[in-house]
Amino acid sequence: MEENMKLATVEDTVEYHLFLIPDEPRDPEKHKEILQKYIERIMTHFAPMLVPYIWQNQPFNLKYKPGKGDVPAHMFGMTKFGDNIEDEWFIVYVVKQITKEFPELVARIEDNDGEFLLIEAADFLPKWLDPDNSANRVFFHQGELCIIPAPRKPGAVSWLPSTPPTIPQALNIISTHPEKILASDSIQAAVNRRIRGYPEKIQASLHRAHCFLPAGIVAVLKQRPRLVAAGVQAFYLRDPIDLRACRIFKTFLPETRIMASVSFTKCLYAQLVQQKFVPDRRSGYKMPPPSHPQYRAHELGMKLAHGFEILCSKCSPHFSDSKKSVMTTSPLWAGFLESLKKNDYFKGLIEGSAQYQARLEMAKNYFQLSVNRPESSLALSPGEEILTLLQNTPFDIEELKKEEANLPPEDDDQWLDLSPDQLDQLLQEAAGKKEAEPISKKEEQNYDLTQVSESMKAFISKVSTHKGAELPREPSEAPITFDADSFLNYFDKILGPRPHESDSDDLDDEDFECLDSDDDLDLKTQGTGEEASLKGTLNDLKSYMAQMDQELANTSIGKSFTTQKQMEPLSQTTSNNSDEEDSGAGGSVMTPVDVDLNLVSNILESYSSQAGLAGPASNLLQSMGVQLPDNTDHRPTMPVRISRLRKEQGSQHGRDSGLLFQAPN
Repeated sequence: MEENMKLATVEDTVEYHLFLIPDEPRDPEKHKEILQKYIERIMTHFAPMLVPYIWQNQPFNLKYKPGKGDVPAHMFGMTKFGDNIEDEWFIVYVVKQITKEFPELVARIEDNDGEFLLIEAADFLPKWLDPDNSANRVFFHQGELCIIPAPRKPGAVSWLPSTPPTIPQALNIISTHPEKILASDSIQAAVNRRIRGYPEKIQASLHRAHCFLPAGIVAVLKQRPRLVAAGVQAFYLRDPIDLRACRIFKTFLPETRIMASVSFTKCLYAQLVQQKFVPDRRSGYKMPPPSHPQYRAHELGMKLAHGFEILCSKCSPHFSDSKKSVMTTSPLWAGFLESLKKNDYFKGLIEGSAQYQARLEMAKNYFQLSVNRPESSLALSPGEEILTLLQNTPFDIEELKKEEANLPPEDDDQWLDLSPDQLDQLLQEAAGKKEAEPISKKEEQNYDLTQVSESMKAFISKVSTHKGAELPREPSEAPITFDADSFLNYFDKILGPRPHESDSDDLDDEDFECLDSDDDLDLKTQGTGEEASLKGTLNDLKSYMAQMDQELANTSIGKSFTTQKQMEPLSQTTSNNSDEEDSGAGGSVMTPVDVDLNLVSNILESYSSQAGLAGPASNLLQSMGVQLPDNTDHRPTMPVRISRLRKEQGSQHGRDSGLLFQAPN
């Protein structure tokens, strides 16, 4: 983290930095001791929220990072959140709360995408802020998001540098002008929207399910519930080499399986459920038929057992004991445990009781991973941790079987199934658009289809160019106009009036009168010839159309179109019907085709054949701002009955007909 704090480059990883302000010169050893105390206070204060949290890959952690270059010593943490983006936003919430509880701290957070907080609030950022000048400008201070502004002109504001600030400059600005660098309300709201609901949201992100598991895994998960994430990841990211260890199970035998309740995050549960997997016949994990009421529990348990077996197969059972004693020899553990007792972490439990010991084990694990992270060469891998627990934690299979009768109920997993409407709503919320109001039943029954035909006519009337066809504008879009005269007058006011141009070639009135009469006659003759040629072309076109009509009259093509005669209202008098029959008897006059009705019928037929998917009809109608109601009739025929009715009142343009969308009787 040198030179303007280089961004995180590891994929799906978030980095967070906590600085102490004001940034004053201090003795390095004394400064290190101060920051170590802050780490202990922070991790202890937030322990009740962080200890039970199940992380996808790595937990929230803090460690001392010495100063380098112009970056002062500070507290640093890095977490790989993997596929669970909620881990990243939970860390944002934690970092924000840290600066709120400890006002003398300033926090900066980024991931491999860079300033992802600005990405989240991209719609509300000032125009001057872009990725090139955003370095070292975004911080959390006293629980508020701060953005250090840039001066409009170099030197316009004495305390603002004209280039992106360095870390010491940024810390000095935050400590001296905290009220002038607060982000706008809209930017704050965009970020707060993503972290709204924490810490209560932690429980909502969990999913409890029954699993038919080997007793050893049940005992391990009782001590370390977070290890379920490592087991799921091992199964989810397995390869053929990993599955060799699962041909014959050596650690978690299928004969010891019992029913247990396991807590997953929703991300882990979805990863485990959605993968199809058939176990090796030699493994001993036989599955009941899919119709069995406990098939899902057997399937989940089988997959999780494979994951735990893969983890244990990757480590030697005789790994170094030096790894096991790293935590107990840490000088921070005693102070950390005392701080937990002061913060009522044990909830008044009697020391030595089973519940007290369970919480103590969780605290030790939390301390090991988050507070006193050992070097990578000494850190326990998940497989080594599982084997250590199996060696040090005796368990009775019969006692575990007795607990099967008192298992808590499973959570409903209907959240896995996302309806098209829910997906549309999520996409609209992500895009920041207002949700479209649903069409009521009454509106469906009397849906006016004239807007379909009118929109199509407006589309056809547009002149297309090499750039494509112009779609009709939505009512909310104002047309773009350009007044050339006003534009020129505006420049006349700026540049002054244009001088009168006199050219020797210009002709005055007398010159026009002196034009040769023969030239005038030639112009008149030319105009008359062009007019005659145009009339001849139109006559030829009409002749071709008449011949085509005669040829088509002898075919059955005309029957495929709905004519105006077919759509006359049933309420007409008998005399009108007799007149129509007489007029049609001759057969010499063709009944006009109802263009509007055929247009709408074909569009609706195409729309219905899409079966709710994207297609040409829906894309065209949507681009013209026309929203059709859903098709609730699942018959293969057209879902609506269309009739052409006379409106009681004609429009101002003399068009008194309209199309109504009516539900079938």
